[in-house]
Amino acid sequence: MAATAIPINSLPSINPATGEVLAHVAATPASQIPLLVAQARTAQTKWAAIPLEERCALLVKLREQILTSRDSLADAVVLESGKPRVEALFADVFVSLDTAAYYAKQAPTLLRDERVSHHALAAKTKSGKIVHEPLGVIAIISSWNYPLAIPLSQIIPAIAAGNSVICKTSDFTPQCGALIQKLFDDATFPEGLITIVQGGSDVAQALISARPDKVFFTGSVTTGKRVAEACAKDLIPSVLELGGKDAMLVLADANLEIAASAAVWGSFTNCGQVCLSVERLFVESSVAEKFLALCAQQTQKLRLGPGNDPTTDVGPLIRPQQVLRMQALLDDAVTLGAIILCGGHTRPDLGPNFFEPTVISGVNQSMKLFQEETFGPILAVQIVQNEEEAIARCNDSDFALSASVFTSNSARGQAIARRLKAGAVMINDAISYFGISEAPHGGCKHSGWGRTHGKAGLLEMVQTKYIAVDHLPNREKPWWFRYGGALEKSADAFLNFEFGGISTKISNARQAMKTMFRDHGLR
Repeated sequence: MAATAIPINSLPSINPATGEVLAHVAATPASQIPLLVAQARTAQTKWAAIPLEERCALLVKLREQILTSRDSLADAVVLESGKPRVEALFADVFVSLDTAAYYAKQAPTLLRDERVSHHALAAKTKSGKIVHEPLGVIAIISSWNYPLAIPLSQIIPAIAAGNSVICKTSDFTPQCGALIQKLFDDATFPEGLITIVQGGSDVAQALISARPDKVFFTGSVTTGKRVAEACAKDLIPSVLELGGKDAMLVLADANLEIAASAAVWGSFTNCGQVCLSVERLFVESSVAEKFLALCAQQTQKLRLGPGNDPTTDVGPLIRPQQVLRMQALLDDAVTLGAIILCGGHTRPDLGPNFFEPTVISGVNQSMKLFQEETFGPILAVQIVQNEEEAIARCNDSDFALSASVFTSNSARGQAIARRLKAGAVMINDAISYFGISEAPHGGCKHSGWGRTHGKAGLLEMVQTKYIAVDHLPNREKPWWFRYGGALEKSADAFLNFEFGGISTKISNARQAMKTMFRDHGLR
């Protein structure tokens, strides 16, 4: 039997659980990107003219398409990312559905014109308002680990705000990218408004070079820096989500069984391939022994296997190089004194990309496990003496995406949250705020800049414009030309009247009024 011909310009869709090539998906030639951006500009002009309520009605249709297609969408996510199907349903399908529902309902309120009250006397004759206008063409360069949730949580608010979108989905999940395009086509969005492009770095580079009006990038720090540099050349604004090294603080008064369960899930969901995963855990010394034992016990119960097996808790890593990296990180930590409590081995008997969920203690800042984003199934624990040390250790990182605090005292947890350097902090939970549509997502330092999700994410998609109307249109303004000594004297009196105490206001009132009602024909 003759071998099936592989298209020259295509991307392989690979099942990480087996290494099997599932299909080949046509790649977008980089040379076509300028034309696609031009088409997106044409579509955006027409789209922006459509009333916001009508745009939101199409988002309702999109939500219905996602719900109808949930089984095929979940299947594609499992096959290309390797995660268990339950996680595909919760983390990808649910987040996508809820994003569409949230913006369909809330965008008209969130983008409503805002009246501006003027406190200064000099502006009292004017009325002002803030309006939100679409930016134009939004470029989205997305990630593979949540191949539906990440791109859709950015595409949806972009189009709700009146923009068009060119989205490069990951070359690791090309079938998921194709399904996203199908969702918008089936929901009858205008042609050219949302375009999914497929390819590698050459397509991403071409997309930025085509000068979209804003770029949203999700990925590594190294690539994010290149994206920021490329955008800066043309002063293209950007939002960068570059990953994290998220900390979890377990205080002595916490419910340790619940905290251990959260730590295990927060570290190993999606095989640890989550920007928000728990990668640094700080536990108070008085409860450390019991807590570590609970973490190890729960981890050893996890079932490792392919995502399409309903009994699987933890699936494979995405590619073999990630397996090698996990081993290298553990070897470095053990060499420097860390102790593996459970796991720590590859599982080639299951497939090429399986690595045991691992709990390792005695980790410190000298080890790569506490310096670099792990992005794999390793829970690294450091014992601290008290709350103050935990806070200091948490903030001692180049990353600042999110964090979590476990304590039985909610007020104490909230007080600690305010002291942590992070874009979000959860009290007695971890990661799940990503699934709360109202919650902004993003960080600072090496975790990037800007926000997605919620009102903050929607406002990243618009140009804010201030409009002022003067209600004395037939009167020249006091600060216009012609200048002179009399105006200077009146201006000084006006400053005293506006910003001085009661007696100063009274003594300067008469002269100050001459500023407001002076005769421009005289010096």
